[in-house]
Parts: sequence; C-alpha cells; structure tokens
Amino acid sequence: MTHAENHYYVPNGSHWPMVGSVGVASLLIGFASLLNGASYGPTVMAIGAAIIVFMLFGWFGTVIKEGRSGLYNEQVDRSFRWGMFWFIFSEVMFFAAFFSALFYTREFSLPWLSGEGVKGLITNATLYNGYEAMWPTDANGPAGIGGHYEVLGPWGIPAINTLILLSSGVTVTWAHWGLKENKRSHLILGLLITVILGFSFLFLQAKEYIHAYHELHLTLDTGIYGSIFFLLTGFHGMHVTIGAIILTVMLIRAIRGHFTPEHHFAFEAAAWYWHFVDVVWLGLFIFVYWI
Repeated sequence: MTHAENHYYVPNGSHWPMVGSVGVASLLIGFASLLNGASYGPTVMAIGAAIIVFMLFGWFGTVIKEGRSGLYNEQVDRSFRWGMFWFIFSEVMFFAAFFSALFYTREFSLPWLSGEGVKGLITNATLYNGYEAMWPTDANGPAGIGGHYEVLGPWGIPAINTLILLSSGVTVTWAHWGLKENKRSHLILGLLITVILGFSFLFLQAKEYIHAYHELHLTLDTGIYGSIFFLLTGFHGMHVTIGAIILTVMLIRAIRGHFTPEHHFAFEAAAWYWHFVDVVWLGLFIFVYWI
C-alpha cells in the first residue's frame, strides 16, 4: 500500500449517488406510467435505465481507479467485505420471503382451504366449499381458478441448469485459486468458462419459459403455483444475469491485469455473489421443481 496505509480513508464528495437517484426515480415513474397506460412510460423507463447504467460505469470506474492508485488500506478492505456480507444477507432475506410464501401456501393455506382443522372447516365452507388441496394446485375451485396447465418436471432443463450452475461454482473457484497462485492463464480461463456457463443457464431458462407459456399453459395467471414459480425462478434468473455481467467485468479486468494475489477483493465479491446464486438455485430445484 502507499501513503494510505496508516490513515483512515474518507472518500471525496461524489455526484454519482445523485445521478443514481435520478435514474431510479425516472425508471419507477416510467414503470408507473406504463402500468397506467401512458404512452410515454416506456420512453421514461428507457431513459431511467440508461442513466442507471451510466451511473454504474462511472461510480464503479471511480472505485476501481481509487483502488488501483493505492488509496485503499486494510480498513477500507474490511469495510468493503462487511458491505458485501450485508448485501448478500439482504438478498438471502429477499429470497426467504418468497420461499416462505411457498411453504406457507403448501403447509397452511391449501389445507385450510380444503377443510383441514377447525380453521380449515370454516374457511372451506365460507370460501371454497368442496376444494381439494393438492400441490401443484389444480383448477378444482370455483370458476376453475388457475386453469388447466402442466407442471415443469425436474429432470429436463432444470436438471441441466443445476449441473451448469454447480459446474460454474467449480470453475469460478478454480479461477480464484489461479489468482491466488498468480497463474493468470488459469484465472482468465476459469472466468471465461464461468461466464459462458452463466449465460448458457439464462438461454436454457428462456427456452423453458417459452415452453411453459406456449405449450404447458403455465403462466403468471395460473393460480398461486404459477405466481410463485415465476416469482422465484424469475428473480433468480435476474440475479444470474447480474452475476454473469459482474463476472464478465471481472474477466475484462483480469485480462487487463488488474488483480494481484494480495489485492483482489472485487473478484472475491463477485465469487461470493455467484456462490450465493448457486445455493439459491439448489433450493429452487428441490422445493419448486422436485418436491
């Protein structure tokens, strides 16, 4: 480290938080306008998204320049690590909410609707008399709620995607080992394979969604099962997209020689995030597709 070694680092004032606020506000205003039928909604959304992308490049670019110039010391490194830890923890809580909705529906709501227990008898008689609890839900309630659809089994694309993500966890770990051993060719190759696997996962998930919508009639409108299925898998797919983009940036930086065996927190943060994505998918595969 340089002169920052024995000093508590205080960053200079930055305009990027304000730029990001404008971008997020524009995106949300555009989305709200779109939902209300305004013709300018998509345009405002696109402007907001462009501002956010501009902010991300500018802000992270500033952090990269500061880090490579030797401004950051061990105190800053610890701050970054704690920040990434709490960020991933917040993401764990995010998915925990949706998994909780899945478990609550299966273990409490459906039995009550079918008449199990004292509360169930009241609920069944009041709301869905004659409803039969089953998971995935079927159109056996009033007005055929949920419609008729087929369920995606675990041993097609989901199993392939599981193998892909587990393999990507191995390759990103191999890349990390190559970085710590100062074997840059291993680092670059491991990252390249991980990025390819990540985008392959997204390609297959897109094919799965098209198949579900057009051939199995499984959509967001097919009752609670369809809603939970697309919320969980869709948000996970969004996180895979973000992770694959982050790893692509790490690959570009690795090619440009940005990391050293002693200083490479950005790579570690990306690897932590990717492993988190892998673990969430295992939960999805077991509790959404399999059980």
